[in-house]
Amino acid sequence: MDAPTMTPLEFSSLSPEQMQVRANAFYREMRRRRTVREFSDRAVPRELIETCLLTAGTAPNGANLQPWHFVAVSDPACKRRIRSAAESEEREFYDQRATPEWKEAIAPLGTDAAKPFLETAPWLIAIFAVNHRDLPDGRRQQMYYPKESTGIATGILVTALHQAGLATLTHTPSPMAFLNEILGRPPVEKPFLLLVVGYPAVGAQVPEAALHKKSLAEIATFL
Repeated sequence: MDAPTMTPLEFSSLSPEQMQVRANAFYREMRRRRTVREFSDRAVPRELIETCLLTAGTAPNGANLQPWHFVAVSDPACKRRIRSAAESEEREFYDQRATPEWKEAIAPLGTDAAKPFLETAPWLIAIFAVNHRDLPDGRRQQMYYPKESTGIATGILVTALHQAGLATLTHTPSPMAFLNEILGRPPVEKPFLLLVVGYPAVGAQVPEAALHKKSLAEIATFL
């Protein structure tokens, strides 16, 4: 096996004080991020979505195989089909599959089976984790850590969209196989998450319970 070709790292070293200033500013900005369920139909330029997707594509991933695929949907008819399928799964979930504990946990968020935002928001981004790819020569290329890699890319995408001035909602109807059918994606791509993207509606509100974030002592341990 040939030795890998290497290239110099581009890295700008900052003083500890500069790093802390930047970390504090970024933390304050991300504290402002909120999951939104009331969206405006105000248009969002495709170029902005493209740039945020390119940002997501910089995520670290297994063997640099980049095992993800994003389908950005703005077509009203396609969004309508996605809403219909998602609400069908959600009704079954709330009526039959959701445990009492799960219903109790989400009660403070005020969610239910109705998902009008899937049509109202200007963009839906369906995110798929790719398990393998079939190469032109007939070989099958296995992906490594596709779920973990796609999760990291999704987090970067949510952050990029927030930094750009947009609101998002992470939506995970279960199961999500209908996304493969509606969007024409192959079975090797597993739906990971449906991201709703746009501007919040005028007067949009968020659940007060969602404003609470755990303290550092609750989420981290230092040894």
